[in-house]
Amino acid sequence: MRKYILTVSLSAFTGALIALTLFAFIQRKNLSYHSFGEKLPVYNTAYTDNGNVNAPVDLTSAAELSVHAVVHIKTEFQQKGNMGNYYDYFDFFGLGRPDVNPEPLIGTGSGVIISNDGYIATNNHVVDGADFVEVTLNDKRTFVAKVIGVDPSTDLALLKIDASDLPFIVYGNSDVLKIGEWVLAVGNPFNLTSTVTAGIVSAKARNINILGDNSSIESFIQTDAAVNRGNSGGALVNTKGELVGINAAIASNTGSYAGYSFAIPVNIVKKVMDDLARYGEVQRAYLGISIRDIDSKLASEKNIDKIKGVYIQDLVENGAAEEAGIKPGDIVTRINGLDVNSTSELLGDIGQYRPGDRVVLSISRNGTEKDYSVLLRNKDGNTSIIKKEENNIISILGATFMPVNESEKQKLRINNGLKITKLENGKLKNAGIREGFIIMSVDKKVVKTADDLKGALSDKQGGVLIEGIYPNGMRAYYGFGL
Repeated sequence: MRKYILTVSLSAFTGALIALTLFAFIQRKNLSYHSFGEKLPVYNTAYTDNGNVNAPVDLTSAAELSVHAVVHIKTEFQQKGNMGNYYDYFDFFGLGRPDVNPEPLIGTGSGVIISNDGYIATNNHVVDGADFVEVTLNDKRTFVAKVIGVDPSTDLALLKIDASDLPFIVYGNSDVLKIGEWVLAVGNPFNLTSTVTAGIVSAKARNINILGDNSSIESFIQTDAAVNRGNSGGALVNTKGELVGINAAIASNTGSYAGYSFAIPVNIVKKVMDDLARYGEVQRAYLGISIRDIDSKLASEKNIDKIKGVYIQDLVENGAAEEAGIKPGDIVTRINGLDVNSTSELLGDIGQYRPGDRVVLSISRNGTEKDYSVLLRNKDGNTSIIKKEENNIISILGATFMPVNESEKQKLRINNGLKITKLENGKLKNAGIREGFIIMSVDKKVVKTADDLKGALSDKQGGVLIEGIYPNGMRAYYGFGL
C-alpha cells in the first residue's frame, strides 16, 4: 500500500511539474510576442510609389541625380555714384572725376541646369540688375553666364553658359505633387555648395504677397525643407530626382530659415523657360476676368451655397471669358478638369498656357455647372505671339498695361482707356506718371488697347502728349520726347 501511494504521488507531482513548465513556456511566448509588437513603432517609413507603407524612403538616388545639376551663381552689381551731373564741373576745371564708382556689390544664389547645352533656370531676384553673372558647376568649372531673359511676375530668369554635355535635371509634374510627399531642396546656402536638405510638401498654391504686383503669379509650393540665403534659384526635387520647383523664398522674421520655404511650381517654370528661350519674353495668357476668393462672408452676401471655387467679380470687355459666354457672378470650379479653390491656384493654372491656347472652364451658375471652352488672349487682347524685338516701344515706355474693365469705365464716366498696372524705369515714369493712370489718348488719338498705343507712337519723333485719368477721377496731361 505504501508503495502504491508513493507511486501515485510521484506521478501526480511529475504531471503537475510538466503542466507548470508548459504553462510558463506558453506564457513566455505570449509575453515575448506582445512585448515585441509594442517595441516596434513604424518610424522612418513612408508610402513609396508602389504603396508599400513599410518601405523606407530612400533619398540618396534623388540627391545623386540632382546635386550635379545645381550650380552656384555669383553676381556683381556696380554701386551707383551720387555725383550725377557734377562730372562736367570737375572735368571743366581739370580736377578729374571723383571716386564715384566704389567696389561692386557681390551677390550669390543658385541655379538649375535644365538642358545639356547650358541653359540654367534661376530666380529673377538673383540676377536682377547684375552687371556680371558667373556660374560655378558642381565639378568646380566656372563660366560667365548670359542673361537670356527675365520674368519679374513669376520671379524667374533664364541664363546660358557656353558648355555642352552637362548634367541636367528632368522636369517633373507639379500638378500631381501631393501634400505630405517627400522632397529635397538642393542649393548653395551661405556659399556652402551642393547642400541637400529634405522635407515634405506642406501646402500648395500659396500666395505670400512677396512679388508685390497685381499681375504677378504666386502659386508657391510650401515645404519644410530647410532653405536659407543662397538657396534662391535652387532645385526642389521629388524622390525620383525630378524637378518639381525652383526655390524662391522663406517665411521668416529674421531672414534665416524658420520652418517653411516656398518654391515656384515646375509647370510654371517649364513654360516660362521655354518662352524666354524662344521669344525673349513670357507669353502671358489672360482670361479677362477679375476674381475673388470665396469665403463665408462673400458666400452669405452672394447667396452661394458652397464655399468652393473662385468667384468672378467682373469681366474685361470683349475679353476671352466674355466671348466664351461667361458672366459676372459665375464661379470657376475647375480648369481642364483640375479643381480650383483659390485665386492663386487659378492664376498658377492659367500661367502654364500661352495666348491662343484653349482651356475648358467648369462654371457654376445658379447651382448649375457647365463647361465653357475659352480661347486665351495676350495682354493686348489678341492671340499674337509678342517677341522682344517687336516690343521696343513698350520697353521704352517702361510700363505694363491692361484694358479698363466696364465697371471702371462706368465709375469714371469714360468710354475707353488703357490702364498702367506697373511702372519701371522709362519714359512714362520720367514724365511723372504714376501707376494706376489710365491712358485715354496719345496726341489726340483714342487709345483702347496696347496695339492702339503702339500704333500712335510708331515712327514717332519729337514731343508726345498723353491725356488720361487716375482711378480717383483726376484728369491729367503729360508730355515727353521720343
